[in-house]
Amino acid sequence: MENSNAFRYEGEKAWCPGCGDFAILSSVEKALTRAGKKPEEVLTVSGIGQAAKLPHYLKTNGFNGLHGRALPPAFGAKTANHRLTVIVTSGDGDVYGEGGNHFIHAIRRNTEMTLIVHNNQVYGLTKGQASPTSDKGMKTKLQPDGVILTPFNPLAVAIALGAPFVARSFSKEIDLTAELIGQAMECGGFALIDVLQPCVSFNKVNTYQWYQQRAYRLGPEHDPADRMKALAKAFEWDEKIPLGVIYKNPRPGYVATVIGDAKPLVERDVDMEKIKGLMARLY
Repeated sequence: MENSNAFRYEGEKAWCPGCGDFAILSSVEKALTRAGKKPEEVLTVSGIGQAAKLPHYLKTNGFNGLHGRALPPAFGAKTANHRLTVIVTSGDGDVYGEGGNHFIHAIRRNTEMTLIVHNNQVYGLTKGQASPTSDKGMKTKLQPDGVILTPFNPLAVAIALGAPFVARSFSKEIDLTAELIGQAMECGGFALIDVLQPCVSFNKVNTYQWYQQRAYRLGPEHDPADRMKALAKAFEWDEKIPLGVIYKNPRPGYVATVIGDAKPLVERDVDMEKIKGLMARLY
């Protein structure tokens, strides 16, 4: 029997009633429970934003860093202790905007971690400015005449860079999101799950109803190993939005390639004399 209580935080959560972040949190709890993880075996990392509060509300190790800088400390933690299951969970503004450079190079580096992006197509914490994934024409207080920039396509970028696992879900699909997180944690490299997540306070266009009218689950006819077909699915939007595993490209991750089975740094003895010698040479 599933028992998500091991990860459940019972305190108050500072999200708006109806926010899709609640459902994503439930999916993470389910995925970790199904995987048989223990709280001390997991690290969740985030940047800044409403989505970045998730590590506060999950009983695991947690690190809440700077805006757009969730991926670098996650990489550091994974390479220092590769026994950890590392999950990065943050928003579209944080990861694709301020953290866009880190997003690109995390895929190139291919560290064994799962990135869950709460994509509500708006900056929620700072009251509704357009984000990198806002659709053209979307009007906000700062874009009263509508967004004029082309939206960032995270799935297409991840596929083009050869990410091992690329998927999309919808926050209301709790079981599907949990299933995708489970697959991502087992993929052996960098995994991206872009989760469409309505912002009930500041995005009055991309609502639950808007997503439900367009989202559909990919069937068995979709071959995630076919890069060109995966790219075609990544560009489906407006009238139809595919959910599920968009692309799979298994390849050895950073830890497997560079560190292997070596003892994690955090478990090694510290030789203070060597450190003193190194400091003396540097200074």
